[in-house]
Amino acid sequence: MRGFHLIQNVLSVLVMLFIAVIWGISAAPGYLIVMWIRDRVVGEGLLMEAVGTGIGLGLGYLCWGICMVLLCGLLGGLLRPRFDEGRVPLESFTTIQWAWSMIFHRSALLFLWVLVPSFLGNVYYRLMGAKIGKGAQLNTDNINDAGMVTLGAGVVMGGHATINAHLTEKGELVLSPVKVGDGALLGSGSIVQPGCVIGEGAVIASRAVVPKWTNIPPGEVWGGIPAKCIRLADGTKPGD
Repeated sequence: MRGFHLIQNVLSVLVMLFIAVIWGISAAPGYLIVMWIRDRVVGEGLLMEAVGTGIGLGLGYLCWGICMVLLCGLLGGLLRPRFDEGRVPLESFTTIQWAWSMIFHRSALLFLWVLVPSFLGNVYYRLMGAKIGKGAQLNTDNINDAGMVTLGAGVVMGGHATINAHLTEKGELVLSPVKVGDGALLGSGSIVQPGCVIGEGAVIASRAVVPKWTNIPPGEVWGGIPAKCIRLADGTKPGD
């Protein structure tokens, strides 16, 4: 794509300004909380003013963070491009579209870590386009490309577990959806790459890296870098 780097640089500046606007709009409700509390403690003594103002700032910050994350989720879902599975040149219009879709998640990361695991974290990912089953526990802010991710009922993701529906290699952007079956467990710090299918009740050990387009059968335990089967669904080890 001709002029890709120029377009990239110009859009980077515009994106920074756009993110600042999102953060600013999200701060408005928190500002109102701070001022409302502040008005009620002014003139009540230095200690009361300090405590009241401190509480107001804390509540205002919390309100800002929640509003910002949910606004990013809403905008990210509404403005999210739809991608076909496959490979495209890294310097292409599709890459620009993909980068645009990631802006909102990058913006939300400033506070999303505070909201996981909670229903607010799940709401954010659903707004971003992820399909999440009932009872899923997502203790991570690293579900990238949420619109290409499906998580079944009762899925558990440990702290800092990562799902990527994209990667870059050999001058190309690779895009492929990720599906995680009901009751599967992704251990803390594990990484699942694009195109992977994790079967129902399967376990990905902590720190394991599941290569792209890996199909893990139901009930199996996988671990290591790259991840390999370390226990079959019947409880035996491979090769026994």
